[in-house]
Amino acid sequence: MNATVNLFSEKKGELNKFLSSFYNTNLNIENRLNWEKKYANPIELAEIIGIFIDNIEKYFISMWISLDKNTYIKVTDINADNIIKYLYERYPY
Repeated sequence: MNATVNLFSEKKGELNKFLSSFYNTNLNIENRLNWEKKYANPIELAEIIGIFIDNIEKYFISMWISLDKNTYIKVTDINADNIIKYLYERYPY
């Protein structure tokens, strides 16, 4: 199973601003209110989680991740560090 990141916003353009900044390019998803990406290597989630938390005050978006089928975890400034630590413990390669 692939690990998944889901981003949601109630404000048009927020996901485009965040993701365009993250990927350093304009993604042209101005009107989308949700975005999903699957990662074959779950450790790659650590980067986008870190960037999300570092910029949580700038954007009106929420992040959910899934490491196991039908199980989703909301990423917050309270649990982000523990989620990243867990990723490195669960997937040490």
